[in-house]
Amino acid sequence: MTYSSSLAMNRSRFVNRNQNSVSFKAQAKTLGPVSNTIILVVLACLLGMFYLAQVTKTNAFGYQINNLQQTQASLAQEHSDLEVQSARLQSVTRIQNSSVAKAMTSLSPSTAIQ
Repeated sequence: MTYSSSLAMNRSRFVNRNQNSVSFKAQAKTLGPVSNTIILVVLACLLGMFYLAQVTKTNAFGYQINNLQQTQASLAQEHSDLEVQSARLQSVTRIQNSSVAKAMTSLSPSTAIQ
């Protein structure tokens, strides 16, 4: 048996008489480099949109928190001012009702020297 006949026997193992001896295998379909690039760009854009949506939400909450903190600071300042005013108003009545103030004598205005 020669080399060429042994190759022919290997090719014609599953081939019947009067049929083509060439067989084609079905190749698995794969994506090309352009399709892969387009898919990656689209995925990157989607991830960017999700990121921007999250950042926008946190910024909106940040503005609300900032407004609430400013309101809290102004209310705390108003509370301290009211405490000072309350202490001032209570001090006048305390002084008038104290035993030392009651023991004092009031002076009548004296006449002016001429």
